[in-house]
Amino acid sequence: MKPLAGLKVLELARILAGPWCGQLLADLGAEVIKVERSGAGDDTRQWGPPFVTDTCGNAWGAAYFHSCNRGKSSVAIDIDTEDGQAAVRALAAEADVVIENFKVGGLAKYGLDYSSLKRINQRLIYASITGFGQDGPYAARAGYDYIIQGMSGLMDITGAPDAEPQKVGVAIVDIFTGLYTATAILAAIRGRDLSGEGCHIDMSLLDSATAILANQGMNYLVSGVSPTRLGNAHPNIAPYQVFEVADGHVIIAVGNDSQFRKFCEAIGANHLLADDLYQSNKNRVAHRDSLQTALQPSLKTFTRTQLLAALEAAGVPAGPINRIEDVFNDPQIVHRGMKLDLEAADGSPVSGIASPIVINGVRMAAESPSPRLGSGQPTWKSSQ
Repeated sequence: MKPLAGLKVLELARILAGPWCGQLLADLGAEVIKVERSGAGDDTRQWGPPFVTDTCGNAWGAAYFHSCNRGKSSVAIDIDTEDGQAAVRALAAEADVVIENFKVGGLAKYGLDYSSLKRINQRLIYASITGFGQDGPYAARAGYDYIIQGMSGLMDITGAPDAEPQKVGVAIVDIFTGLYTATAILAAIRGRDLSGEGCHIDMSLLDSATAILANQGMNYLVSGVSPTRLGNAHPNIAPYQVFEVADGHVIIAVGNDSQFRKFCEAIGANHLLADDLYQSNKNRVAHRDSLQTALQPSLKTFTRTQLLAALEAAGVPAGPINRIEDVFNDPQIVHRGMKLDLEAADGSPVSGIASPIVINGVRMAAESPSPRLGSGQPTWKSSQ
């Protein structure tokens, strides 16, 4: 039995942050009912190509939708009607958790906000995900991952120094917010075990993006100097970046002085070990440009395969820059079962990407793919 078996989650969320949270809870065993608009459903069902197709060749939602809705059931409800509102309230009355990502106050007019649902379910844990939180000068604004990446400073520290700021290749703020929300929900469940009362969780994309500034945020708070874009280099360690070799590029991640000695010995650059500029990490960071220039002649004598083998033998962290195709064919990824081969009720095969969580040797991944719109029943299994 999975750890969240028996937990009832009502998802009034769309796009990515809320559905990502719901999918994680489903992977861990929760029963997740996703409420979607009649007709179109979640916006991401149309966010293609590519589209998943069934055994008859019919499109069955975009790959984007399938990336974050595994293991759920879907009910089509129009919440702007009294019948629809009543149906959602009936589900909420039995739910343990509600996940919603409407604008601040957006569900109040339907009687589906926390205050309204709390009156019918005192134990309800109600998680609201918005761009900027439930209060503050920006609270009424809509939140979009791309914009939040810019506002939070993430884009200003991502990309080459002489190029425009770059967003991360996936909607990283939505994903982190979904993960933080799942953590908050699990904490709230523990709190409810102690108090018997539910609560309202207030999650903000901007808060989450600011939280994951991590060492870069602390670098500013300690120094008072805003970090700048360093491309693939690390602000606090050197050499820790991408280097060119004879047939492409590799990542080299030297984390301490001992590894630096091993690195120089492995590539035949022992002369750098006698240079005072590179004796300590502090000095290497201060002279990163000259260090890169000094290392390149030795590195370009190696192919990627040769260099990675030499560094692995020397105990120096290094790795390739894979294409997504390479990732899913990597023997470690294959061994760990990160690619899912799921099957819908009608036998249609659907691939997926597994949760990274493994408990007692069992990977926590839902056994069913994302649902067809309205394919579920608007009741909990335990009530049927």
